[in-house]
Amino acid sequence: MTQISSTQLIPLEATERIQSLDVMRGIVLFGILLMNINMFGLANSYNDPTVAGGFTGWNLYTWIATNIFFEGTMRGLFSLLFGVGMFIFLDRLTKRGAGIKAADIFFRRLTWLLVFGLIHGYLLLWTGEILYDYALMGFLVYSFRNMAPKKLILAAIVLVLAGSVWNYSDFRKSEKLVADVALIDSYKTENKELTKELKESQTQWEKMQEDRSPETIAEFNSSMQKGYFDVVAFLAPINFQTDVYMSYRYGPWDVLSMMLIGIAMFKWNILSAEKSFAFYAGMAAIGYLIGLSVNYYELRVVLDGQFSPVAIAKSNLTYEVGRIFTCMGHIGLILIFCKANFLIWLKSSLSAVGKMALTNYIMHSLICMVVFTGVGFGLFGKLQRYELLYVVFSIWIFQLILSPIWLRYFHFGPMEWLWRNLSYQKVHPIRKELPVPVASLTGIQ
Repeated sequence: MTQISSTQLIPLEATERIQSLDVMRGIVLFGILLMNINMFGLANSYNDPTVAGGFTGWNLYTWIATNIFFEGTMRGLFSLLFGVGMFIFLDRLTKRGAGIKAADIFFRRLTWLLVFGLIHGYLLLWTGEILYDYALMGFLVYSFRNMAPKKLILAAIVLVLAGSVWNYSDFRKSEKLVADVALIDSYKTENKELTKELKESQTQWEKMQEDRSPETIAEFNSSMQKGYFDVVAFLAPINFQTDVYMSYRYGPWDVLSMMLIGIAMFKWNILSAEKSFAFYAGMAAIGYLIGLSVNYYELRVVLDGQFSPVAIAKSNLTYEVGRIFTCMGHIGLILIFCKANFLIWLKSSLSAVGKMALTNYIMHSLICMVVFTGVGFGLFGKLQRYELLYVVFSIWIFQLILSPIWLRYFHFGPMEWLWRNLSYQKVHPIRKELPVPVASLTGIQ
């Protein structure tokens, strides 16, 4: 039996990386923050901006722009890229003859990612944590790795359709809830006793109204402005709900589907920027034409419905169509940027951000914890929606500067290095060996 040397089972070398993936990962990471900042700094207003953060003037324009272009698409592209990363990871080990050891390292890597996700959510105070979901869905990706691209797309379509059926079910439930509320009002007018079913609807409706009430928002803001351990305790039930319900409700159709699409596109050599400019231009044009049209329709549904539960649920009926096609538009545009011979310095910096994606993602939470919670400045609930963009742009600039400087002296970001060590059960050197100055080699003093 062929023995696998430890030198064969090593992390991806810098020369083996695909720059277009790193650039895309950097751009998408920044886009993720553009959406996440609303949860970092505001209470219960991600789906309904009328609850907190302001909804007129620049606040309105900010919400419209981010929801049409970025809502769902950045998460979708992040999932897509994560699926590609896992495929490359496994494929590389397999081609080096790792055999069963490849699976061993792969599943250990995902197990540690799950642990990182739990720590990130509960201890770094981020209720929108996604690493936990990536780990869970990543365990399933292993079984799809050898599928042909067309079969991967078919599997993704099946998953998306299943999620859409669930969305339709939610829409019908929201319609029934609103109808029940109207019926409850008539029962009260006529002094009739509510049925058990109507009492349950009343409780559900009252809970929904309570979550968006000024009193609840004020209490939420106050809780987030307290000390570290108070905030940990306050957010723990929310994190638990996210890990249990949200992973089950959205993981397979929202996350896994995009992972499979990403692997298929990588196998077709689309994501490595190997296709022509015309190909990517057509991809961007078709993607944006369909995706943004659907997104605009959903926007009108929600605005015209004044963010009612029925309006929001109705907009979700076409959510996946708009999201996926807009993602394709983004990919086409990003890969045109990757192939073009301009803004080389920006591509280089974005590539560095992408190479340190895990570190920079965790850094978002650390910075926002200091900015928004009582650990630091306690600005939670104090900034308007458009003012949150100042925080976003500041973090972008900071990471665009820091990431290239860090990678000049180190092979990996701190979190990437830790993840590799735990995955391979071996400590890898992190610091680069700097070249010896010529003067030292020649003996010149």
